Amino acid sequence: MAELSFDCLRVTPLRHAAAPTLVFRLRVTDPTCTPVHAIALRCHLRIEPQRRGYAPEEAELLAGLFGERSRWGETLKPMQFASASVLVPGFTGACEVDLPVPCSYDLEVAAGKYFHALRGGEVPLVLLFSGTVFGKGERGLWVEQVPWHHEARHRMPVPVWRELMEQYFPGSAWVRLHRDTVDALLRFKSRHAIPTWDAAMERLLAAVPAAETGEVPAAGTDRVRVGVSSKPPEAS
Repeated sequence: MAELSFDCLRVTPLRHAAAPTLVFRLRVTDPTCTPVHAIALRCHLRIEPQRRGYAPEEAELLAGLFGERSRWGETLKPMQFASASVLVPGFTGACEVDLPVPCSYDLEVAAGKYFHALRGGEVPLVLLFSGTVFGKGERGLWVEQVPWHHEARHRMPVPVWRELMEQYFPGSAWVRLHRDTVDALLRFKSRHAIPTWDAAMERLLAAVPAAETGEVPAAGTDRVRVGVSSKPPEAS
């Protein structure tokens, strides 16, 4: 039977896909050189945030995810990034294969918040493998499972992630809002003849310092609370 091991060689953005996708180049090795017909390979990818340091600016943006920095010894735990699968073609000894991993830029997802906060360095990843190995030997076909203990670690450069998102969402980020909030923002934009969403949000944010210092806004100033509601819209 095969004695497999896995390594991640590099990560690159996939161009011209329907959604943001990273390609993980994997090397599969079998020192016994048992002929392998195919592998139905599954991979769970996790981020290991405790395996790198963080600049003050990054720590500030990560406070919503991990809490105050003084508590990071307790709160920096591995988090799920993605799951993917690939069919590894037949080989003897070793082969390389690309694992496409679709990615989300949703800032309500923990991984999305984490990637957005990083300004440089590397992202510590661990790839956990499972699946089914198909082979053919002297006694005919054989099937075995990829043991759950198989894993590979890789430190993905942060610029790879930024290049991916800039490629699909140039100069932009996504924030999901409740429909009621979107309707309120649309009314705010129309009432003040504000041309873009960016301009509307900038105008609302400009009112925040006055609220924090206790100053009373000028008459006629509109305020819209931007957030996510847990209640569904009421039927009209």
